[in-house]
Amino acid sequence: MLSSTDQYPKLRAIDIRRVMHDGQPSLLLRDPLQISDRFLVISQGLGPALLFCDGKHHRATIAGKLRSMLGVPVDSALVNRLVDALDEAFLLDNLRFREEHARALARYRAAPFRPPALAGQSYPADPAELRRLLDDFIAAVGPVAPAPPTGRGVLSPHIDYARGGRVYAQVWQRAAEMVRAAEIVLLIGTDHYSPEPVTLTRQRYATPLGVLPTDTSVVDALAAAIGEDAAFAGELYHRVEHSLELVAVWLQYIRGDAPCPVIPILAGSFARYMDGDDPATDPRFEALITALRRIIASRHAVVIISGDMSHVGPAFGGAPLSNADKEALRRADELVIDRMRAGDAAGFFRVIAETGDRQNICGLPPTYLALRLMDAVEGELTAYAQCPADDEETSVVSICGMVFG
Repeated sequence: MLSSTDQYPKLRAIDIRRVMHDGQPSLLLRDPLQISDRFLVISQGLGPALLFCDGKHHRATIAGKLRSMLGVPVDSALVNRLVDALDEAFLLDNLRFREEHARALARYRAAPFRPPALAGQSYPADPAELRRLLDDFIAAVGPVAPAPPTGRGVLSPHIDYARGGRVYAQVWQRAAEMVRAAEIVLLIGTDHYSPEPVTLTRQRYATPLGVLPTDTSVVDALAAAIGEDAAFAGELYHRVEHSLELVAVWLQYIRGDAPCPVIPILAGSFARYMDGDDPATDPRFEALITALRRIIASRHAVVIISGDMSHVGPAFGGAPLSNADKEALRRADELVIDRMRAGDAAGFFRVIAETGDRQNICGLPPTYLALRLMDAVEGELTAYAQCPADDEETSVVSICGMVFG
């Protein structure tokens, strides 16, 4: 007999993408937490059924709801098979998923470190090959004079190295001395999937170049400030999120054999603030910022923001971009960059919120948090680029690098 939660299926926050499968428009359903390595491909026509997997509709009534919505016959057995397949792939929020999630979280915490998720896929797993790759990016852009070691922050992209290598090389060369002088590094990156505003971890991040030590005493202090449950509710997202990993590689490359303690922080979506709410009134942010300021007041800290900028075009559900559209995007990005350069957290958020984040700026949460933390800081733009995001080059991810003094 099915439990009440199985009778009223509730879809988790998952990754849904349009694909062509066997020549038919389809939807690819994947678990961003990778609790299971399974994924589902369903007909696009079944997409509306996912809307009714909200924990409020009995599975026996979903077919009828679809018939009313679509005006076509819908087989109840088909809906049941879909719900069962979602359950098998751990895509439903139910007891079965929560038990498997608890086991995965226990394995993550018990491991000696968080292994690199992208090594061997997005960049070389061999340390010597990886260093040669980053050396090549440096050589391609030429030498960049480093900023003073007293600098306080860095904004780095987290796009793949193949597309963003030149921007990475420019900003990390400019930031080299401040990064080497740091006694502690706050790694603040975009959480692309978790609904949690802030997520901490006590686990250590590893890359092919070594293991970065996490200062667990600082993590404990931050968790005490915002609450243990709130701090670690989305912790398993650290296991699969790429934003911190891609900057951690550059941090280790620049520092060489002198790792310093880091604090890995993921910052989640600001969609909750796009209807007029002010993130400055969120008590979790205020508690976290207050606690972090105490830390950076007593040690030479560098804040590293891992965030890309705009995501526009068909790859992100928008219209194809012409050359004129790309130039207009550059001008829109410049408005955002101007507020970052001024160290203006409130203005940075406002210029994005005024458009409802039409440009899909994924670096919004970590950059806002870092600007609030650094306070009264000035930024220097080191590089800007628009990277193609589809084969037709009608979609774009824009990125930039910046150092803060």
